[in-house]
Order: sequence, then C-alpha cells, then structure tokens
Amino acid sequence: MPKRKKYPDFGLVAILGILILLGVLVLASVSAPFSLERFGVPFYFLQRQLLLGLAPGLVLALLISRIPLELIKKWSPKIFLLNLIFLIMVFLPGLGIRAGGATRWVNLGFISFQPAEFLKLSFILYLASWLAQRTSSEKIKPYQQKKHLAQTLAAFIIIMGLISVCLIRQPNISTLGIIFATGGLMYFLAGTPLWHSFLVFFIGLLGLLGLIKFAPYRMARFLVFLNPEVDPMGIGYQLKQASIAIGSGGIFGLGLGTMSGQKFGLLPQTISDSIFAIFAEEAGFFGCLILISLFLLFFWRVFKISKNNPDKFSQLVGLGIGIWISLQSFVNIGAMIGVFPLTGIPLPFVSYGSSHLLAELMAVGILLNISKKTKL
Repeated sequence: MPKRKKYPDFGLVAILGILILLGVLVLASVSAPFSLERFGVPFYFLQRQLLLGLAPGLVLALLISRIPLELIKKWSPKIFLLNLIFLIMVFLPGLGIRAGGATRWVNLGFISFQPAEFLKLSFILYLASWLAQRTSSEKIKPYQQKKHLAQTLAAFIIIMGLISVCLIRQPNISTLGIIFATGGLMYFLAGTPLWHSFLVFFIGLLGLLGLIKFAPYRMARFLVFLNPEVDPMGIGYQLKQASIAIGSGGIFGLGLGTMSGQKFGLLPQTISDSIFAIFAEEAGFFGCLILISLFLLFFWRVFKISKNNPDKFSQLVGLGIGIWISLQSFVNIGAMIGVFPLTGIPLPFVSYGSSHLLAELMAVGILLNISKKTKL
C-alpha cells in the first residue's frame, strides 16, 4: 500500500492566511494617501509590497516547505555565513545604502535588500543546527560534560558578539534586541544549564544599558518612554500622535479605508513601524483584539507543532521562528501603546517592506515543512 502523503498543518495555514490577508487590507488603507502624496497614484506602496514581497515570498514559502529538513540543516552554516558577508557589505562604498542616519541596505544593482532582516532567519537555522549537535549527549562522556558545556557557552557568546558588532555599526539595535532575545531563549530551550541563560541575559542587559547610556538619541527615547510628556513636539511626537490615533478608534473604529486623520501626514512612519496605530484608529478595539489574537494563536500553534516534533533541530527551529515573529509583533504593538520604547521594527506580515516580508514568508515555509513531520 502506498504511503499516505503528510500535509502541512491546516490550522497554521489558516492563521497565517488570515494574518497575511489582513496585512494586505491594512496596508492598502494606510498607504493610499502616502502613495498619492509621493507618486500621484493611490496604491504604489501596496503594489510594490505585492510584487516584491508577497508574491515571491509565497513562492519561496511553497518551495521551502518541500525541501528536506535534513538538507536545510546541512546548509544552515553556509546560509548563515553568506548572510554575515552581506551584513558586512552594507559598509562597503558603492554597495551599502545610507538612509535616515543608518547603513542597513545592500544594493547589488538588480536588487537591493536589508541583510539584517534575513539574519533573523539564518541565525535561527544555524543556531538550531549547532545547538542540536552540541547538546546531544550521545557522544559526550560524563567527565567531559562540564568542559563541553563551557565551550558551548563561550562559542555562543562569541557568535552573539560578532552579530552585535555588525548590527551596532549600522546601527540597528532593535533588530539586535530581537535576535539576542530569540537566541537566548533558544539556548535555554536547548537544555543548557540554567545559570548559562542567566549569564547570557545579564551580559545582554549590561550591553543594552551601555548602548542607551552612550547614545544621546537612545537615551532620549528611553526618557520619553518613561515620561511621554518630556518632549511632546520633538522625540516624543511619534508616541503622542500614535496615542491620539489609537484613542480615536474607540470600540469599533472609524472603518478600514476611511479618512483617518493621523495617516495624512500627522503620524510619522505610518506604513512601517507605526502601522498598528492607524489600524487601531480604523479598526478600533475589536479589530486590535482580533489582530493580537491572531499572533497569539500563531505562537500557540507553532509551539504545539515544535514541541511534538521528534527531531531536536526541528523543535528548536520552530520555537525560534515562533519566538522571533511573536516577540517582534508584540514589541511593535507595545511601542505604539507606550509599553515599550519606540524601536522602529516592522509589524510582521503587516508593515511595508519587502525584505522583512520575504524573510517572514520563508520562515513560514520552514514551519509548514516542520508541521508535515509532526504528530498532533
């Protein structure tokens, strides 16, 4: 009798499908006035998102969902190394693109992209492969365990240090924070000693405090987070306008696609990191509840799929992707409602930007791949 084909988890497909569709609807509404102002056409940014992000991303997700996970595991170190090379290329004259005081883009002539967005995924793949191998006790003799674990911790800190140097130089501290938190949690979930995780997060906290203290604009953002009224017309302006937008939405919102006041030039970065505030204004409390519930359902489903997978590499990859996308979504939303300092990171599947959307959809392909080998 032929072996029955195993399909991806339909629950995860449904959650992601609704999230992606909602993201398209929100971007269509938010980007229309911005597109008219800049280019004279109502859906310029939506078209770019569909053609450069969503369409190729869905194709890549489908292809990746069919690649054997063993092959992905085998190639993960090379993918991570290639990503690091691209990350360094942003500093090379003629290749790196500087915008808004940061150097985060690589221009290869026929394409430009943001290597740091793809680093989130390539790092998760590499770290999962490496930790699955390092924490396997089959080939480690009992008297070698302490030394082996100490070497693992030292290597992990060196890897994180290398990534930190590259991202601090851009600078891209918000992405570094997401990668550090994701990597630290993956390190803990791999079964390493608890004191290792405490040490890693203590080092990370010290590093974060140092980055805030020695950069005036980061310190200003932190002070505004503590007291939004410190500079309401300066660095606190975005948070103030976001609060107005969210408050204006009420229970049911003004309606998606309506003449929301804040998206007409009052709120900065409406199509990227501030998109949730405009969504809250147009969809209201219930709309926000639906969006947040979708991200919570996404994490719950990914956690369940990863936990029940028999392969440790697949477990760690799934958990890493779930942590990354869920954490980034709640940091973005939290920044808009004043729970976190403003970070500038995009809202997954919703904010404008082809680099982050491509990386997220590639991660979706891996999740669907993992789900085919999971017994729920």
